[in-house]
Amino acid sequence: MNKIIPPDRVAVRARVGVFGYFCLLGLTVGMWSAGLPALNDRLDLGPARLGTALLLVSAGALAAMLLAGPLVERWSSRSVCWFSGPASAVLLLGPALAPSYLWLAVLAVFFGMGIGILEVGMNTHSVEVEHRYGRPIISAFHGVWSLGGAVGGALTATGLKAGVDGQVLLVGAAVVVPFAYLPIARLLLPAPARSGDVQGASLADSTRWGIVALLGLAAFGGHLSEGAAMDWAALHARWVLDTDPALAPLAYTIFSVAMTVVRLLGDPLRARLGAVRTIRLAGMFATGGYLLVLGSQAAPEVLRVVCAWTGWGLAGVGLATVVPVIFSAVGASGGSVSRALALVTACGYTGLLAGPAVLGFVAESFSLPVGLVIPAVFAAIVALAGVPGIRAMIPAKQDEPPLPSRVA
Repeated sequence: MNKIIPPDRVAVRARVGVFGYFCLLGLTVGMWSAGLPALNDRLDLGPARLGTALLLVSAGALAAMLLAGPLVERWSSRSVCWFSGPASAVLLLGPALAPSYLWLAVLAVFFGMGIGILEVGMNTHSVEVEHRYGRPIISAFHGVWSLGGAVGGALTATGLKAGVDGQVLLVGAAVVVPFAYLPIARLLLPAPARSGDVQGASLADSTRWGIVALLGLAAFGGHLSEGAAMDWAALHARWVLDTDPALAPLAYTIFSVAMTVVRLLGDPLRARLGAVRTIRLAGMFATGGYLLVLGSQAAPEVLRVVCAWTGWGLAGVGLATVVPVIFSAVGASGGSVSRALALVTACGYTGLLAGPAVLGFVAESFSLPVGLVIPAVFAAIVALAGVPGIRAMIPAKQDEPPLPSRVA
């Protein structure tokens, strides 16, 4: 009688290591985000210059993601994680110590580049660990990233409440976090042996890259819809539904909690449903959630806020599994995984950046509900592009579960 073999010790250790990487990067980004008001006060930036600095961080990350694929391919995801983990935290020193806006603008780019390279390195390694593990495990990594961000924000808030200067908190993170990467880096999978053909793929190259682009479109749609919720959920509650200012932020809180919980629990779900059905349901839930949000304005007054909160919760449930499922599908296809993941990651990051800004312009010209039609459409594109893309990447017989079970 066949029985399932548990993952080997190396795979278990590597999974712990990847959890550590996702948590520490989330912590770094969380402390950076929570420390922005203090940075704004220290340099007297104002909304426009602070927004420009944030855009430069994102631009640096996006550019580095496209460069990181060849780096991973040349030196392995383990090696890239080894240097980019500590470097991403050390580079936080630049913005933290910047003496002026001009210095902040330059150093923000380098901070973003550190984040971008690490994003590709650790996501590629997570795919490698999932394959060695023999079952879906990627979704929980992204849930831990969210928890790391929450811890970073809480540490910053606690420090500021205790009277610690915001600059000191950022410098402390940039000094301490790099050392936290060192023990967990030792847990990562050993670098694979180099073979003569590192580009071999299970699909014809041109066909495969067309499918990767399709998955990139699904990632773009998922991140755009996520970014819209991050930046506009609370504002929709306040401006459109006239919610009490103290209650308006709960709209994004509900979305964020739903997304984090489902990411932490999403791997067994994907193992049971398969990748194709999971991405289809993700698009359906996210689209349905946005439709509820859009329809909340027409609901009876007593139900408007409940309707909107339910919609944001459904959107969070749907969007939670989009990135893990797409990354796993790219990895399952074989071939140049690092370059493909770099492209998909860059597409998703572009959606995260561009979506909220475009929505803002549409809201300014028309109304916020009209603007929210954009993420509703792209939530549907998650399923419309993701289903055929994943189906082409993963043979149907391997999609139940999406990774073959390891049996004796």
